[in-house]
Amino acid sequence: MTDRRTPTVLLAVGHGSVDIYQGIVPVMVPFLVAERHYDYLAVTGFVLAANVLNSLVQPLFGLLNDRWEMRWLIPASTLLAGIGVALVGFAQWYPLSLAVIALSGVGVAAYHPAAARMARSVTGGDHVRMSWFSLGGNIGFALAPALVTPLLAFGGLAAAPVLVLPALVGTLVTLPLLGRRAAAERRAASAKARVTAGDNWPEFGVLTLIIVLRSMAYLGLSTFLALFVFQRVGNSPLVGGIALFVLYASGAVGTWLGGKLAARFGRLPVMRVSYAVSALALAGVAFVPGPALLAFVALAALSSYAPFSLHITLGQDYLPSRIGTASGVTLGLAVSVGGMFAPALGALAGATSLQTTLACLIVLPVLGALLALRLRDPRPRPPIQSLQQVGSVNTVD
Repeated sequence: MTDRRTPTVLLAVGHGSVDIYQGIVPVMVPFLVAERHYDYLAVTGFVLAANVLNSLVQPLFGLLNDRWEMRWLIPASTLLAGIGVALVGFAQWYPLSLAVIALSGVGVAAYHPAAARMARSVTGGDHVRMSWFSLGGNIGFALAPALVTPLLAFGGLAAAPVLVLPALVGTLVTLPLLGRRAAAERRAASAKARVTAGDNWPEFGVLTLIIVLRSMAYLGLSTFLALFVFQRVGNSPLVGGIALFVLYASGAVGTWLGGKLAARFGRLPVMRVSYAVSALALAGVAFVPGPALLAFVALAALSSYAPFSLHITLGQDYLPSRIGTASGVTLGLAVSVGGMFAPALGALAGATSLQTTLACLIVLPVLGALLALRLRDPRPRPPIQSLQQVGSVNTVD
């Protein structure tokens, strides 16, 4: 592999080793219900714990990364994310379980601004290369049900300490990158003063709202999908694990596909179409009976994740002098803040049904598609552009 590809692949692997812990929490839901007898509202508290501190502190980490280079946070936060989830096996008391899952969320929050900043310098902001970085995280999501469901089905929540292993792998593969300093990053300090006037906060705010709506829809779907499929298709937690694997694996494919499509058609057209398709797919999940709903689960994930890496590059281009802040919001805050609405969705599910709750999610991507019509692309791409040319244009880390 070339010098540019090697760090991109290592970052993607490290990203996956962190985001697997975001995927683990929904996988744990059926086991928490079965072993510790929590109700819908209680288990949505775990989703809230995994995301609320993530949402609150991620912009802070983004600001810190704009002021100081904090690459050491990448391996440190990876370990913290793994340790928090591993401790669930020892935390029998509900508030303690919430605390250790929140600890994992802090690790995830600290990781993303620093890693996205490094990814920008490594890839030059290229859509396809950034989609590979995002793809690594999505693969981590996809692997969560495939790895964790059999483990917990065999050993129960007592086997949770084994889940620290992905964090150890992620730490090892990213350590070699800490000393790397790309040419784009070396020029960032001198370029920052020249691009400050180009920060476009109004459109960045609209983009953030779009990502929040996407987060609410996707986290609502992933939180209740295993239980919903358990009710509609089968009577085993393994069926729910299969549905989550379809969701996460299709999301990984969608991330890669989104980067490819954006390179050809542009970021905003891909975003608008993706959100429109997502609304139709959520309707299929909610109302199509039997195993056929899994096809709509796959379509919902594809369309939800197609604009995922595009959100990151758009946010960085809207705030070219605040790459860390833009990354902390688009890759962290706006994505995870949807988890704060999980208790409300849990209360709705308890008062009505899971089907009604999933049906209510349909309106969210519709709003996202309408808001995307207001955005302009700050960096239109020519039809064909080499990676070297991209790197020479994007001098801001």
